[in-house]
Amino acid sequence: QVQLVESGGGLVQAGGSLRLSCVASGSTFSISGMGWYRQAPGKLRELVATISSGDNTNYVDSVKGRFTISRDNAKNTVYLQMNSLKPEDTAVYYCNAEGDPYYGGMTYWGKGTLVTVSS
Repeated sequence: QVQLVESGGGLVQAGGSLRLSCVASGSTFSISGMGWYRQAPGKLRELVATISSGDNTNYVDSVKGRFTISRDNAKNTVYLQMNSLKPEDTAVYYCNAEGDPYYGGMTYWGKGTLVTVSS
């Protein structure tokens, strides 16, 4: 099993920045890819960014050039640096970890951290 704990959310004005962190614990050796998703009120959860075990990254178009995902394997932590924030970025942000198929391919989620961007 893997546990994920997010931190770093909060209230920020439009144009500001936040850095989210997600610390993984437990069977971290089984993790391959990690990512961030978000869910705004009344909307479906959507992918924001992912990073593979080989540090390949992927972003939803709406955050390209503004958000950067990175990981520190020594600290079992994945980050999401969010710059030039917009009110439409307001959402609960969830950390995600995908288990390597060799270990069963489980999917793990954190409980989320709220990001509110005021106009």
